Amino acid sequence: MESPTNGLLTKAEGEAVVRMRQDMHREPELSNDEWKTQKRIREALERFGVTGAKTFHKTGLYVDVDGSAPGPNRSIALRGDIDALPIQEQRDDLPYSSQVPGVMHACGHDLHGSIALGTALAFHRMRDKFSGKVRIIFQPAEEAEPLGGRSVLEEHLLDGFDAAIGFHVNEKIPAGAYGARAGAVTNSSDGFAVNFIGTMAHGAEPHSGVDAIAISGAFINEVQKVVSREMPNIDRPIVTIGTIHGGEAINIICPFVSITGTIRTSSPERRELLVRRVQEVAEGVAAMHRGRAEFTCYSGEPPVVNDAAMVEAFRQLVSETVGENRFIERPPSAGSDDFGYYSACVPSIYFWFGSREPGNDSPAHTPTFGVSDKVLIPTTELTIQYCWKLLHS
Repeated sequence: MESPTNGLLTKAEGEAVVRMRQDMHREPELSNDEWKTQKRIREALERFGVTGAKTFHKTGLYVDVDGSAPGPNRSIALRGDIDALPIQEQRDDLPYSSQVPGVMHACGHDLHGSIALGTALAFHRMRDKFSGKVRIIFQPAEEAEPLGGRSVLEEHLLDGFDAAIGFHVNEKIPAGAYGARAGAVTNSSDGFAVNFIGTMAHGAEPHSGVDAIAISGAFINEVQKVVSREMPNIDRPIVTIGTIHGGEAINIICPFVSITGTIRTSSPERRELLVRRVQEVAEGVAAMHRGRAEFTCYSGEPPVVNDAAMVEAFRQLVSETVGENRFIERPPSAGSDDFGYYSACVPSIYFWFGSREPGNDSPAHTPTFGVSDKVLIPTTELTIQYCWKLLHS
């Protein structure tokens, strides 16, 4: 089997990758509203002769590149997410800063989508030199429901595939370095809502009513014991109370309080148990105070679980092509990513590429987050090499 020759990206392909990144950053679109981005990606693919792209999840796009060379008939999928966040950018040093008020690419998805584009263009050009199939998925709605990753699962876009590749910029890793680790690298994230129902009474006669605020306070304290006393630390369990609303006047015993939050864990096995225990605590606390609890859970992203063999292949590639000291095995994250739906279907890897530079270390999901264009081409070429390695391993 031949290896890639004449460079992994042509000059025109590299320019298209950088232009896509800058255009996406200049015109960011929120989850489930990525219409311009979808059109821009399709047009960029077609300019290089890549046709046949199909839509999914309304604003998503995927395209298959089939190799015609003899050899193993493996198939891999690669995801680049494309949605932005509802954050006002505060960068005055970028010629391509966001032109959309209150919206910016504060999580690096403009880079992710552009890397995916470059991978599609390179494999299309080299299609007579490889065997198998590469499916490039430009996925919308990673940041907000309804999630694009769930649609990948529900629309069976990974059926019959051997592996999937995802990646994410990481501001804790120096620019030019890469990271990955085996096992669960993110947590699941399930949303919940609980309504505590009491009985209204005059504030001077609390014994005549049932205080939903008192129930809520007890729940907030007790639910953390599920995390600290019932779940192994290795699971990285977290229960977050995000909102609480209740009460209408200072002299009335409150009859109704609503609470919402998230439940996270890295354990697929104990994920359901953790949710059930939060519900049981809510109902138990309410009953103890003579009230009621109405509990609802909204299933979100599964944990992203990396295949050990794929991580080792990635580590070897980074060591051989970039340098042994450029591979960094960072701790897993307690955050979530809907690439977990991919890793639940097929063996997968979710690797990190670094962006930290002097004076450029703002965390993601903040108004000053930024990543230099300089990381784009090296990361795209490394991704192409890794896809090539998986296709013929």
